[in-house]
Amino acid sequence: MLDWLGLRQLVQTQQYRPLFVTVSGAHLYGFPSPDSDVDLRGAHLLPLREVVGLDTPNPTMERKLDLAGTEVELVSHDLGKYLRLLVTNNGYVLEQIFSPLIVMGEEFLNRLRPLARQCITRHHYHHYRGFFATQRKLLDKQQPKILKTLLYAYRVLLTGIHLLRTGEVVAYLPQLAEEYQRPFLADLILQKQQEKGAAPALDWNFHDQQLQHLEHMLDNAYQQSTLPAERNRRAVHEFLVEYRLQAEYL
Repeated sequence: MLDWLGLRQLVQTQQYRPLFVTVSGAHLYGFPSPDSDVDLRGAHLLPLREVVGLDTPNPTMERKLDLAGTEVELVSHDLGKYLRLLVTNNGYVLEQIFSPLIVMGEEFLNRLRPLARQCITRHHYHHYRGFFATQRKLLDKQQPKILKTLLYAYRVLLTGIHLLRTGEVVAYLPQLAEEYQRPFLADLILQKQQEKGAAPALDWNFHDQQLQHLEHMLDNAYQQSTLPAERNRRAVHEFLVEYRLQAEYL
Protein backbone atom coordinates (compact mmCIF):
# COMPACT_ATOMS: atom_id res chain seq x y z
CA MET A 1 0.00 0.00 0.00
CA LEU A 2 1.34 3.41 -0.94
CA ASP A 3 2.23 5.92 1.78
CA TRP A 4 0.50 8.94 0.28
CA LEU A 5 1.44 11.38 3.03
CA GLY A 6 5.07 10.26 2.95
CA LEU A 7 5.24 10.56 -0.84
CA ARG A 8 3.70 14.03 -0.74
CA GLN A 9 6.16 15.23 1.88
CA LEU A 10 9.05 13.75 -0.08
CA VAL A 11 8.29 15.54 -3.36
CA GLN A 12 7.65 18.84 -1.62
CA THR A 13 11.25 18.94 -0.41
CA GLN A 14 12.65 19.16 -3.96
CA GLN A 15 14.24 22.28 -5.44
CA TYR A 16 11.30 23.12 -7.69
CA ARG A 17 7.88 22.44 -6.25
CA PRO A 18 6.03 20.21 -8.73
CA LEU A 19 2.90 21.37 -10.48
CA PHE A 20 1.72 17.79 -10.23
CA VAL A 21 3.09 14.35 -9.43
CA THR A 22 1.39 11.04 -10.20
CA VAL A 23 2.35 7.41 -9.72
CA SER A 24 3.44 5.46 -12.80
CA GLY A 25 5.05 2.06 -13.35
CA ALA A 26 3.93 -1.21 -11.80
CA HIS A 27 1.64 0.46 -9.24
CA LEU A 28 -0.28 2.23 -12.01
CA TYR A 29 -0.35 -0.91 -14.13
CA GLY A 30 -1.78 -2.98 -11.28
CA PHE A 31 0.95 -5.55 -10.68
CA PRO A 32 3.50 -4.26 -8.14
CA SER A 33 5.62 -6.78 -6.24
CA PRO A 34 6.11 -6.42 -2.48
CA ASP A 35 9.56 -4.96 -3.13
CA SER A 36 8.63 -2.77 -6.10
CA ASP A 37 9.97 0.75 -6.06
CA VAL A 38 7.61 3.69 -6.56
CA ASP A 39 7.83 5.55 -9.88
CA LEU A 40 6.75 9.17 -9.61
CA ARG A 41 6.36 11.36 -12.68
CA GLY A 42 5.34 14.97 -13.00
CA ALA A 43 6.04 18.52 -14.10
CA HIS A 44 7.41 21.65 -12.44
CA LEU A 45 7.80 25.26 -13.52
CA LEU A 46 11.20 26.87 -13.91
CA PRO A 47 11.28 30.62 -13.18
CA LEU A 48 10.71 32.72 -16.29
CA ARG A 49 14.05 34.52 -15.89
CA GLU A 50 15.84 31.18 -16.08
CA VAL A 51 14.22 29.95 -19.29
CA VAL A 52 14.57 33.12 -21.38
CA GLY A 53 18.30 33.65 -20.83
CA LEU A 54 21.32 32.39 -22.73
CA ASP A 55 22.14 29.62 -20.28
CA THR A 56 19.02 27.63 -19.52
CA PRO A 57 18.95 25.10 -16.69
CA ASN A 58 18.38 21.40 -17.18
CA PRO A 59 14.61 21.06 -17.67
CA THR A 60 14.56 17.54 -16.20
CA MET A 61 14.93 16.70 -12.53
CA GLU A 62 15.70 13.08 -11.66
CA ARG A 63 16.03 11.90 -8.07
CA LYS A 64 16.48 8.56 -6.35
CA LEU A 65 14.83 8.97 -2.97
CA ASP A 66 14.12 6.76 0.02
CA LEU A 67 10.85 6.49 1.90
CA ALA A 68 11.13 4.25 4.94
CA GLY A 69 13.23 1.74 3.00
CA THR A 70 11.25 1.92 -0.24
CA GLU A 71 13.09 3.32 -3.25
CA VAL A 72 11.27 6.19 -4.90
CA GLU A 73 12.25 7.42 -8.35
CA LEU A 74 11.09 10.95 -9.10
CA VAL A 75 11.34 12.31 -12.65
CA SER A 76 9.93 15.77 -13.29
CA HIS A 77 10.17 17.98 -16.39
CA ASP A 78 9.79 21.70 -16.67
CA LEU A 79 6.32 22.44 -18.01
CA GLY A 80 7.72 23.56 -21.37
CA LYS A 81 9.49 20.26 -21.97
CA TYR A 82 6.55 18.31 -20.61
CA LEU A 83 4.09 19.92 -23.02
CA ARG A 84 6.49 19.44 -25.92
CA LEU A 85 6.45 15.73 -25.12
CA LEU A 86 2.66 15.83 -24.96
CA VAL A 87 2.40 16.99 -28.58
CA THR A 88 4.65 14.20 -29.89
CA ASN A 89 2.20 11.31 -29.43
CA ASN A 90 3.99 10.26 -26.24
CA GLY A 91 1.92 7.60 -24.50
CA TYR A 92 3.96 7.77 -21.30
CA VAL A 93 3.00 11.41 -20.81
CA LEU A 94 -0.69 10.68 -21.38
CA GLU A 95 -0.59 7.85 -18.84
CA GLN A 96 1.04 10.13 -16.29
CA ILE A 97 -1.49 12.91 -16.81
CA PHE A 98 -4.47 10.57 -16.58
CA SER A 99 -3.07 8.41 -13.78
CA PRO A 100 -5.70 8.07 -11.02
CA LEU A 101 -2.85 7.78 -8.48
CA ILE A 102 -2.30 11.46 -7.71
CA VAL A 103 0.36 12.40 -5.16
CA MET A 104 -0.20 16.14 -5.54
CA GLY A 105 -1.42 18.73 -8.02
CA GLU A 106 -5.00 17.59 -8.61
CA GLU A 107 -6.13 21.16 -9.27
CA PHE A 108 -3.47 21.62 -11.96
CA LEU A 109 -4.36 18.26 -13.52
CA ASN A 110 -7.99 19.36 -13.73
CA ARG A 111 -6.78 22.15 -16.03
CA LEU A 112 -4.28 20.00 -17.93
CA ARG A 113 -6.43 16.96 -18.66
CA PRO A 114 -8.93 18.68 -21.00
CA LEU A 115 -5.95 20.02 -22.94
CA ALA A 116 -4.34 16.57 -23.04
CA ARG A 117 -7.53 15.09 -24.48
CA GLN A 118 -7.11 17.43 -27.44
CA CYS A 119 -3.70 15.81 -28.01
CA ILE A 120 -4.88 12.21 -28.25
CA THR A 121 -4.51 11.07 -31.87
CA ARG A 122 -4.60 7.85 -33.82
CA HIS A 123 -0.82 8.16 -34.20
CA HIS A 124 -0.33 7.19 -30.56
CA TYR A 125 -0.43 3.75 -32.16
CA HIS A 126 3.24 4.16 -33.03
CA HIS A 127 4.17 4.66 -29.38
CA TYR A 128 2.44 1.47 -28.27
CA ARG A 129 3.58 -0.51 -31.30
CA GLY A 130 7.19 0.48 -30.60
CA PHE A 131 6.94 -0.24 -26.89
CA PHE A 132 5.53 -3.69 -27.60
CA ALA A 133 8.31 -4.42 -30.10
CA THR A 134 10.87 -3.73 -27.38
CA GLN A 135 9.10 -6.02 -24.90
CA ARG A 136 8.73 -8.72 -27.55
CA LYS A 137 12.46 -8.71 -28.26
CA LEU A 138 13.17 -9.07 -24.55
CA LEU A 139 10.73 -11.97 -24.25
CA ASP A 140 12.24 -13.77 -27.22
CA LYS A 141 15.66 -13.66 -25.53
CA GLN A 142 14.52 -14.69 -22.05
CA GLN A 143 14.85 -18.31 -20.94
CA PRO A 144 12.86 -18.78 -18.81
CA LYS A 145 10.47 -15.89 -19.41
CA ILE A 146 10.22 -13.09 -16.85
CA LEU A 147 6.72 -12.33 -15.59
CA LYS A 148 7.32 -8.60 -15.48
CA THR A 149 8.30 -8.49 -19.16
CA LEU A 150 5.29 -10.57 -20.18
CA LEU A 151 2.86 -8.43 -18.18
CA TYR A 152 4.35 -5.25 -19.63
CA ALA A 153 3.79 -6.67 -23.13
CA TYR A 154 0.14 -7.44 -22.37
CA ARG A 155 -0.36 -4.08 -20.70
CA VAL A 156 1.02 -2.00 -23.54
CA LEU A 157 -0.96 -3.86 -26.19
CA LEU A 158 -4.25 -3.56 -24.31
CA THR A 159 -3.67 0.08 -23.39
CA GLY A 160 -2.95 0.89 -27.03
CA ILE A 161 -5.99 -1.02 -28.30
CA HIS A 162 -8.27 0.67 -25.79
CA LEU A 163 -6.91 4.14 -26.55
CA LEU A 164 -7.35 3.76 -30.30
CA ARG A 165 -10.86 2.38 -29.93
CA THR A 166 -12.21 4.73 -27.28
CA GLY A 167 -9.85 7.71 -26.86
CA GLU A 168 -9.55 6.81 -23.17
CA VAL A 169 -6.22 6.35 -21.40
CA VAL A 170 -6.35 3.21 -19.22
CA ALA A 171 -3.11 1.68 -18.01
CA TYR A 172 -4.53 -0.57 -15.24
CA LEU A 173 -4.10 -4.12 -16.49
CA PRO A 174 -6.72 -5.82 -14.24
CA GLN A 175 -9.40 -3.53 -15.70
CA LEU A 176 -8.19 -4.09 -19.26
CA ALA A 177 -7.99 -7.86 -18.74
CA GLU A 178 -11.62 -7.92 -17.67
CA GLU A 179 -12.84 -5.64 -20.43
CA TYR A 180 -11.00 -7.54 -23.16
CA GLN A 181 -11.81 -10.97 -21.73
CA ARG A 182 -8.35 -12.16 -20.79
CA PRO A 183 -9.14 -13.83 -17.42
CA PHE A 184 -5.84 -15.74 -17.39
CA LEU A 185 -4.04 -12.45 -16.73
CA ALA A 186 -5.44 -12.39 -13.19
CA ASP A 187 -3.34 -15.45 -12.32
CA LEU A 188 -0.21 -13.93 -13.85
CA ILE A 189 -0.76 -10.71 -11.91
CA LEU A 190 -1.25 -12.60 -8.66
CA GLN A 191 1.92 -14.58 -9.28
CA LYS A 192 3.86 -11.39 -10.05
CA GLN A 193 2.55 -9.73 -6.88
CA GLN A 194 3.67 -12.65 -4.77
CA GLU A 195 7.07 -13.40 -6.27
CA LYS A 196 9.44 -11.51 -8.49
CA GLY A 197 11.35 -13.07 -11.35
CA ALA A 198 11.10 -15.96 -13.77
CA ALA A 199 8.12 -18.18 -14.50
CA PRO A 200 9.56 -21.59 -15.48
CA ALA A 201 6.12 -23.25 -15.62
CA LEU A 202 4.73 -20.68 -18.06
CA ASP A 203 2.88 -22.05 -21.11
CA TRP A 204 4.80 -19.91 -23.58
CA ASN A 205 3.07 -21.30 -26.68
CA PHE A 206 -0.26 -20.11 -25.29
CA HIS A 207 1.03 -16.65 -24.42
CA ASP A 208 2.86 -16.34 -27.72
CA GLN A 209 -0.44 -16.90 -29.54
CA GLN A 210 -2.23 -14.44 -27.27
CA LEU A 211 0.35 -11.73 -27.88
CA GLN A 212 0.23 -12.27 -31.63
CA HIS A 213 -3.55 -11.99 -31.56
CA LEU A 214 -3.45 -8.77 -29.53
CA GLU A 215 -0.78 -7.40 -31.83
CA HIS A 216 -3.14 -7.89 -34.78
CA MET A 217 -5.92 -6.26 -32.75
CA LEU A 218 -3.68 -3.23 -32.17
CA ASP A 219 -2.94 -2.95 -35.90
CA ASN A 220 -6.64 -3.23 -36.73
CA ALA A 221 -7.56 -0.67 -34.09
CA TYR A 222 -5.17 1.76 -35.76
CA GLN A 223 -6.65 1.15 -39.19
CA GLN A 224 -10.20 1.58 -37.91
CA SER A 225 -9.59 4.35 -35.37
CA THR A 226 -11.81 7.42 -35.57
CA LEU A 227 -9.40 9.50 -33.47
CA PRO A 228 -8.09 12.66 -35.13
CA ALA A 229 -4.76 12.63 -36.94
CA GLU A 230 -3.60 15.94 -35.46
CA ARG A 231 -3.45 17.31 -31.95
CA ASN A 232 -4.35 20.88 -30.93
CA ARG A 233 -0.80 22.18 -30.78
CA ARG A 234 -1.92 25.81 -30.78
CA ALA A 235 -3.98 25.34 -27.62
CA VAL A 236 -0.98 23.74 -25.89
CA HIS A 237 1.25 26.64 -26.93
CA GLU A 238 -1.20 29.21 -25.59
CA PHE A 239 -1.63 27.32 -22.33
CA LEU A 240 2.14 27.26 -21.77
CA VAL A 241 2.67 30.95 -22.54
CA GLU A 242 -0.25 32.11 -20.42
CA TYR A 243 0.67 29.86 -17.50
CA ARG A 244 4.31 31.06 -17.48
CA LEU A 245 3.30 34.73 -17.62
CA GLN A 246 0.62 34.37 -14.95
CA ALA A 247 2.96 32.48 -12.64
CA GLU A 248 5.55 35.22 -12.90
CA TYR A 249 3.20 37.67 -11.19
CA LEU A 250 1.74 35.37 -8.53
